[in-house]
Amino acid sequence: MNRPFGTARSDLVTAPVPELVRRLAIPASIGFFFNTMYNVVDTFWAGRLSTDALAALSLSFPVFFVLIAMGSGFATGATALIGNALGRDDRREAAVIAAQGLVLGLLLAAFVMTVGYLSVESLFRLLGASGRYLEICLEYMHVILAGSGFVLTFYMLNGILNAQGDMRSMRDYLIGAAAANVVLDPWFMYGGLGVPAMGVRGIALATILCQAGGLVFLGRRAWRTGLIWRSEGARWRPDGRVLRAIAGQGIPSSLNMMSVALGIFIITWFLSRFGQEAVAAYGVATRIEQIALLPTIGLNMATLTLVAQASGAGLFDRVRQVVRTALKYGAVVMVFGSALVFFGARPLMGLFSDDPAVVDIGTRYLRIAAFIEYAYVLLFVNTSVLQGLKKPAFALWIGLYRQIAAPFAVFWLLTEVWGKGLYGIWWGIFGITWSAAAVAVWWAQRQVGRSEAEQAGKAAAAAGDAA
Repeated sequence: MNRPFGTARSDLVTAPVPELVRRLAIPASIGFFFNTMYNVVDTFWAGRLSTDALAALSLSFPVFFVLIAMGSGFATGATALIGNALGRDDRREAAVIAAQGLVLGLLLAAFVMTVGYLSVESLFRLLGASGRYLEICLEYMHVILAGSGFVLTFYMLNGILNAQGDMRSMRDYLIGAAAANVVLDPWFMYGGLGVPAMGVRGIALATILCQAGGLVFLGRRAWRTGLIWRSEGARWRPDGRVLRAIAGQGIPSSLNMMSVALGIFIITWFLSRFGQEAVAAYGVATRIEQIALLPTIGLNMATLTLVAQASGAGLFDRVRQVVRTALKYGAVVMVFGSALVFFGARPLMGLFSDDPAVVDIGTRYLRIAAFIEYAYVLLFVNTSVLQGLKKPAFALWIGLYRQIAAPFAVFWLLTEVWGKGLYGIWWGIFGITWSAAAVAVWWAQRQVGRSEAEQAGKAAAAAGDAA
């Protein structure tokens, strides 16, 4: 039997850091670019149906994001644990974690599907949807929930690959999925060649079919690494110890991402007071922001993987070098990204909606958002550092501040007390994001030092026992 290709542990803890950051971040960023293009295509076709359909897709996004949060958050926890085990050169423990991560993904899928079907209509009503608007939202989400098993298992497979420095498999899948979506969205929406017209339900079905294809593709790549082979140590019977360890890392990460969804609920609730045009404009504008941030998103994945492996190997100077390199690259890239958002705001909004009110509202937001973008780089890179150190709790607390506590207070103060209207919401996002980024930088630096001291203490104790 050939040795699987996913065993290059020493490369990730010995090769030059700038080279590794580029090698991991570039494919991941390319993949996220095509993932965003996938969402852009969905937004484009929904806008061609009607403003109601576009608003429904925007309103459905936070609900769908809860599903993504669970899959991505638990996968992040598995990545940290697998990467740390590989950094210690404990491949057998890494294989156990990989297999149990997939078991956990299946258990989560059953939970999400059940809870989702029972609660989704109430959530949409809470956000102000009714009548045909509510029907469109439910048409979309019922299909998404039916395929939730594909989504959650898909993310866990990607977490196994990311822990070994494989960002290319996800990139290759996302390129193929984006291409397929260009064909499937209009085909399923409008019908033809024996397929009935399904409207927004067709957009959801295209997503689920692409996720199912990704499950097969990433599953084959994960199998080739050997980490899910029984001969390498993988165990498929649920193991409480390992499941608790993954959950301990994954729950804070998932809740942090879910706080993003709750934050979108809060923003949407405030925006809905200004009409469906404001809700639709924010949904489109955030997708444009994602395009600008795409080159830096890969830095988060590279940081998580490299910090997990370096800290597992006890190389904390290397951890600091990873952080400095990621932030430097992020600063260079965001000069161009912020310029794109500021100067391209109106024409980019016009690509997705022909409603003048939607375009005008979105343009005003994007010209403020251009000055927020590097704050996201600081926030997300330093959060990835903490996750790589197996200290994920900060992500939850900063998420609760940034997405829930501060928005409620700040948006209410600016819109209700001071009467600043939509500008109050836009500038509120600015202040909240930059304050969260400053805290993240300070806390990550402090925790790197503490982890290094803990490692030195354990090494000294072990040396004393040996003597």
